[in-house]
Amino acid sequence: MRHVGTRHAQPAYLEAFTVIVSRIEQSLKAAGTKPREPVRMFVAGGAALHFYTGARISEDIDATFSKRVILPRDLEVAYRDGDGSPRLLYFDRQDNDTLGLLHEDADTNSIPLDLDRIDRKVIDVRLLSPVDLAVSKLSRFEGQDQDDIRALAAAGLLKVAEFRRRAEEALATYVGASDRVQLSIKLASKLISQAAPSDSSPRRAKHR
Repeated sequence: MRHVGTRHAQPAYLEAFTVIVSRIEQSLKAAGTKPREPVRMFVAGGAALHFYTGARISEDIDATFSKRVILPRDLEVAYRDGDGSPRLLYFDRQDNDTLGLLHEDADTNSIPLDLDRIDRKVIDVRLLSPVDLAVSKLSRFEGQDQDDIRALAAAGLLKVAEFRRRAEEALATYVGASDRVQLSIKLASKLISQAAPSDSSPRRAKHR
């Protein structure tokens, strides 16, 4: 199984992210029960984008879990970025993946993230795959979402045909008016075609 490395992430951000995950890990250990399998943490949004591409730094971590989890209270970390500017990273407790577009197999197709000092037998941190991350941007599809899709495409992580197929499969499981999302799929496909490297073979994030 391929994993996602952390070479694209800014070191200070990576450390802050790891600290937050470590606090969740310690809370799970302190519960005194040993699950048969690790709790899986599925990371989306700007955090996943940063690990894939090194693009924008998000202040919040959007993630869901494979089990119902009682999170510890202190899930924010203050740090300084590479320029010395003060930053804050926090876990978004309000994130809800049922309101946006997401493929029903997104969790199954997520990719493990290599994090030092984290016991994967306790908490298995995973990123939405690049194509599922792009699909998740379609419901809102504002300027930042479009930039995120461009960044994934420029990194060679998206193919138009795969993206369209995945988005249309995801949309088929939703109810409600879909005209706006259908238009977003068309516009996003154009963005991917324009931003993708001339070499059509994807340069995937470091796996090992």
